[in-house]
Amino acid sequence: MNSFGRIFRVHIFGESHGDCVGLTIDGCPAGLPLSVDDFTTDIERRKPGALGTTPRKEDDIPQIKTGLFNGKTTGAPITILFENNNTRSTDYEKQRAVPRPGHADFVASVKYGGFEDYRGSGHFSGRLTVCLVAAGVIAKKIMAGVNIVSAILEIGGETDLDKGLQKSH
Repeated sequence: MNSFGRIFRVHIFGESHGDCVGLTIDGCPAGLPLSVDDFTTDIERRKPGALGTTPRKEDDIPQIKTGLFNGKTTGAPITILFENNNTRSTDYEKQRAVPRPGHADFVASVKYGGFEDYRGSGHFSGRLTVCLVAAGVIAKKIMAGVNIVSAILEIGGETDLDKGLQKSH
């Protein structure tokens, strides 16, 4: 599924090694202030660089193509593109015949009958998470004043997490 939501509907498109990845949001109210700078903090948080993450580096500068006029949303669908510039598609040629464990290679091949873009997992790549982050930035602006909090209450049957964490050190 490439789309989700009812009132705030998000449609994600693109492939990891295509020209770009992007999203279209329908259901954003008119008059919401929005600029490229609004995305910076959250997009920086998802960038690679930590141990065990991809070495691929992208600028991830959102290009707001529709739904914005004079710095405010218009109520029309918002389309945002993120260019793919750091691709080495030949790296995936050898893996075409053998699906990688922990990736969607096999599922994509079955779902699309072998016609999927297998370079960098194509449409199933973690690269498309930049689109989810962008959708989240806009959703947070709409929900300004709403505070969402989470906590871990139990892990593996351990409910005394302070005690459990002390044991593991």
